[in-house]
Amino acid sequence: MSSIFTKIINGDIPAYKIAEDDNFLAFLDINPNAKGHTLCIPKQETDKIFDLEDELYLGLMKFSKKIAIALEKTVTCKRVGIAVVGLEVPHAHVHLIPLNEMDEMRFLNKVSLSKDEFENLVKDIQSNL
Repeated sequence: MSSIFTKIINGDIPAYKIAEDDNFLAFLDINPNAKGHTLCIPKQETDKIFDLEDELYLGLMKFSKKIAIALEKTVTCKRVGIAVVGLEVPHAHVHLIPLNEMDEMRFLNKVSLSKDEFENLVKDIQSNL
């Protein structure tokens, strides 16, 4: 059975997509820890990040760095944090979270954004890519 991320890649589930190429996709987390919380995923469905072939793993990190730099230009924050947890969806993914305090990395407190706020944020981030 396909993961929710594979369904997003295939267009079966909508997402606030920031960037995409042949191998990777970046989109806003719909249950964000902070404004701008983004997920970067390989299009190849692989459960664990360390099961990715080296080239794909390194490509994901390079893709994530590009998105993180655009996030930092877009969202007011002290830095963009990175986390790889991998328990909530069986599809390798990287969390990029704009941080102003450590609690924003704990996945306990969430922020709410409207559809318009999500859409405007996508445009703003894309303008900084």
